[in-house]
Amino acid sequence: MNYNLPSHLSDLPVYRKAMDIITLSRSISTYLNHDLSYLNSDGSEDNDIYFSGDIVQQSTNLAPEIINAERERYSEKKHQHLESLERLTSKLYSNCRRLERSKSNGKDFLPILKDELKKFKTLQRNWMMTL
Repeated sequence: MNYNLPSHLSDLPVYRKAMDIITLSRSISTYLNHDLSYLNSDGSEDNDIYFSGDIVQQSTNLAPEIINAERERYSEKKHQHLESLERLTSKLYSNCRRLERSKSNGKDFLPILKDELKKFKTLQRNWMMTL
């Protein structure tokens, strides 16, 4: 994934953790989709399959928000990116909790993603103080 990075950005722990979360969420989503893609006996689909796509979309948006916050010169716009990053992180964590209740063996991997999100939140708070 290339976002035309400034040279120092790839060294930021918060950015590296965001990239780890992207990779992990994609892997978990792929595993979950295999289990959740089948139709129920009444012909309906499992609604949890949408949450698996949500974790990929939300995790993919973490890195661009970090980049945008780093690049932004004006503090008001910088804070908008930081708030967006916090919302994405919260939604991602919330969707992990929802997927833990799914009927898939892949839900066993969600605590790993939640642990990585906790680490990300800590890094995020420390990084935000430097901006």
